[in-house]
Amino acid sequence: MAKIRVAFIGCGGIAAKHSTALKVNPDVQIVAGCDVDAKIVKAFFERTLAGYAPAPAVFTDLPRMYQETRPDAVVICTPHTLHFDQGMQALDAGCHVLMEKPMVTSAEHAYRIKARVDASGKVFTIAYNTPCSPEFLYLREQIRAKTFGKLEMVSGHLSQDWLRGTVGSWRQNPKLSGGGQAYDSGAHPLNSLCWSVEARPAEVFAFVDNCGSPVDINSTFVIRFENGVMASIAIGGNCPGASSSMVFLFDRGRVEIDPWGASYINVYAGANRVKYPPITGKQLEPADNFIDAILGRDAPRTTPLNGIVHSELMDAIYESARTGKVARPKHG
Repeated sequence: MAKIRVAFIGCGGIAAKHSTALKVNPDVQIVAGCDVDAKIVKAFFERTLAGYAPAPAVFTDLPRMYQETRPDAVVICTPHTLHFDQGMQALDAGCHVLMEKPMVTSAEHAYRIKARVDASGKVFTIAYNTPCSPEFLYLREQIRAKTFGKLEMVSGHLSQDWLRGTVGSWRQNPKLSGGGQAYDSGAHPLNSLCWSVEARPAEVFAFVDNCGSPVDINSTFVIRFENGVMASIAIGGNCPGASSSMVFLFDRGRVEIDPWGASYINVYAGANRVKYPPITGKQLEPADNFIDAILGRDAPRTTPLNGIVHSELMDAIYESARTGKVARPKHG
């Protein structure tokens, strides 16, 4: 069987996470990388693909990369506001797409991406961490089965030294980032919430503090989903200690879990902790699930619908913060 030919669009830090997984995948051949400067691409290959054969080609022009290397799939790791155009271009080139989070930075673009994916029949996944974990798969199945009764509330937080850590980078340039900490690292707990609850946001109220930056740094918001689940989330970007937590509150139990990478889970039936919850399976990298989905060996853990829900939520968060009123997303 021919290997899946993969090209990287954007060769910065996060691309290394995906290249590390793909370079040892026997079903993959990494054929190219493209960025705004050839030096960036070459440094990326030297850092993460030293000795890889045949050596991937270096590009700074996307149409030329598609024409000369004919990839089957691309991994897009560029600034957030570039995702939409680059995703559409990749689909037009006949490629499967693994998109770094967030998928796009507006619900309108999210709807258009999904329509193009549906028309193309291509696999399109988003590189969220927790959907590829056995812990969150277990949690979602318990929510569906009502093992601990009805899910009523969710509370969570994420903290990072994001403000100081991203000074001078594109992440604090709203024209490239589309937003701040809530749209960047905050994408992980927000997707963990939405992916597990499996409902669209109905009402959102948010407070945002930019802490002197052009983008949001600290934010807190409450959400009511269409299925009645209520949630409160705090995203802190001006805290020296990195941490994350989330608790799902049922009427007959609760689940405490790490919404960033599913590094821990505590399960309670009633008031009693379940010492050995029946969690099976292994942790997957988003890139591995992407390839398995292309080959028909696994269902994609994320789809453009997850990107739509996330975009609707973020649009509502920023609208509420701007207006001081409850925002009610209009679902396309």
